[in-house]
Amino acid sequence: MMVSLRTKSSFLKIYSWLPILALYISVLNEFDLNYLNLEYFSFNFPFILIFFFTLKDFKHFDYFLVFIAGLFNDTVVGLPLGISSLSYLLICIAAAYIRNITIRPNPVKDWFYFLFIISLINSLNYTVLTLFFSFDLILMSYLVNVFFTFTFYIIFVSIFKYYMRGLND
Repeated sequence: MMVSLRTKSSFLKIYSWLPILALYISVLNEFDLNYLNLEYFSFNFPFILIFFFTLKDFKHFDYFLVFIAGLFNDTVVGLPLGISSLSYLLICIAAAYIRNITIRPNPVKDWFYFLFIISLINSLNYTVLTLFFSFDLILMSYLVNVFFTFTFYIIFVSIFKYYMRGLND
């Protein structure tokens, strides 16, 4: 009897850290479906993951770990160190703000707030990378990324809600 409780407890610990593990796997794999060689299709899974779990005030989604994930992402993608970390922390700040001012959560309002935040962050990234670091970026790829990230947010929210229900059972 005691062994089964111990294994269930360790499984629950791993299961509760799954979102942060998914974040690290996604930044280390550069998970935006660029491997399919589809010219006008990409989305930013870390943005969706960070926004949702910060909005839900998930206890294992630590901002320091999000910052470190951003540094890993910069290393993998080849961006100047700190660009992704800044983006990820801005998403955390915006989601925490909306969580604190919201009386009754509304998924549709959160979805459009997410669109505003990722548009703002991508435009900030585009501006910083082109003006200060002289990157030659294609604006259309940023617009496509924002569109598909916004579109896939609703799909991933339903998956993440199912995950959260599994933790509460």
